[in-house]
Amino acid sequence: MRHLPDSVMLFAAGFGTRMRHLTKDQPKPLVKVAGVPLIEHTLSLAKAISPRKIVANLHYKPTQLEAYLRNQGVETILETPDILETGGGLKNALPLLGRHPLFTANTDAIWQGPNPFSYLRQAWNPDRMDALLLCVPLENTRGHSGTGDFILGPEGRLRRGAGDVYGGIQIIKTDRLESVVETAFSLNLVWSQMLEEDRLFGLSYPGRWCDVGSPEGVELAETLLENPDA
Repeated sequence: MRHLPDSVMLFAAGFGTRMRHLTKDQPKPLVKVAGVPLIEHTLSLAKAISPRKIVANLHYKPTQLEAYLRNQGVETILETPDILETGGGLKNALPLLGRHPLFTANTDAIWQGPNPFSYLRQAWNPDRMDALLLCVPLENTRGHSGTGDFILGPEGRLRRGAGDVYGGIQIIKTDRLESVVETAFSLNLVWSQMLEEDRLFGLSYPGRWCDVGSPEGVELAETLLENPDA
């Protein structure tokens, strides 16, 4: 089953600068939301699909986070001296993850609805897709100040523009990463290649989603968890 995603990459290396005082002494993924570390909300969803392996990248204040994730059975990889961004971070972790299609997930969002990993996996079609991004209609987002990232076209084909918000979880094939010469780069680079070849797809999430990128986002996320219909 080499075309099915069997591993998860958690992006956990960011500085969390918008969190202000909350990340002065701890990395952003350990900020508490509803009494548990922010990263735990995504990690529990990932564990529910029983992946072969979960890997997280670390950079800012890594010691605390490495200890926490080790106890959760998550392998970690330290980015040093510089942070590698999403594309560089994923490429750097491939020796741990393997070369098959895999999930990547940001760890600064709260999902309320069906398990996003399961929802993506059910829609994954490797014959047509090089990546499948989980997108959220703007009206179902909380804590997001933009106008959206992608427009979903017929059969889920994507184009950039104001529309749905990329929620931060996707399934992606990793072979294109090998040809990128930069050490630090965004996954937007390979997404652009996929767009040109009509291989980038999106799936609309039927639940609600909250961006936890600021202290205000923590409050919004906790409200969403307490009252999903709010």
